[in-house]
Amino acid sequence: MAIQWFPGHMTSARKKAAETMAKTDVVIEVVDARLPEASSNPMIRELRLHRQRPCLKVLNKADLADPAVTQAWIDHYNRQPGVKAIAISGKKAADVAKIPGQCQGLAPHRNDNLKPLRMMIMGIPNVGKSTLMNALLKRKVAAVGDEPAVTKSQQTLDISPRMSITDTPGLLWPKIVHDSDGYMLAASHAVGVNAVIEEEVASHLAEILLARYPALLTARYGFATEGLDGIGVVEAVARKRGCLLKGRKPGELDLTKAAIILLTDYRGGVLGRISLETPESRSAMLATTPAPPDAGGQ
Repeated sequence: MAIQWFPGHMTSARKKAAETMAKTDVVIEVVDARLPEASSNPMIRELRLHRQRPCLKVLNKADLADPAVTQAWIDHYNRQPGVKAIAISGKKAADVAKIPGQCQGLAPHRNDNLKPLRMMIMGIPNVGKSTLMNALLKRKVAAVGDEPAVTKSQQTLDISPRMSITDTPGLLWPKIVHDSDGYMLAASHAVGVNAVIEEEVASHLAEILLARYPALLTARYGFATEGLDGIGVVEAVARKRGCLLKGRKPGELDLTKAAIILLTDYRGGVLGRISLETPESRSAMLATTPAPPDAGGQ
């Protein structure tokens, strides 16, 4: 199943973002630290490169990600021209407080009342942009929710007389080229639930967990993982958690309920600190399934 989700407001949001980019000094791109490239919108890269704007790549939710893998991604991005990467948890004020200074370093010429630093925060839905906005402004200025695409319009606010920041709606791109990206985005709750089938998403997540973190599955649910595939993990969760369909033949498993349990445990960090992709796994995936020329580098 190819996962696609592009609500109508995203088209107008992209056009508005392109206009604002012309008046921006530094782009803050927020990505999910557990899947930094899958959660990086190629349209954002295209817009900022067109305007030759530097980028602070913020790997948010780093407290949920594998720290060794996160460091590998930081090193990967810091080798790219015009890019500075940091890992944070948007729930930690001290982490969020690092962002303005990092942006200032990318645009040292914008540092007084006559030339205030103009920042623009961008990213896909549900990576924590609104939480960061509220933390940066130290008051609630952006709606926060556990559903993607809560923010629907832009707003520009002053952090200080020398700094302003523009919040933008979460932007996906019209076509997710790689199926694995769609599944990772769905597992991490970056696409609307009406675009996914929970059992398929959970099965794909389980395949990754079997390959990289099988011990976390055993520790959480109490079953051995040897010989299991993705759907086998979902079935095992169903049996362990007593997920049975009502009004059917006795013992029939409720795989949808089990899938939601697995996805919820992953999203909340209950399973442990997990990264769904590494720089190496990303390179290997692209080598076997390269994107078409018009896919924006994804």
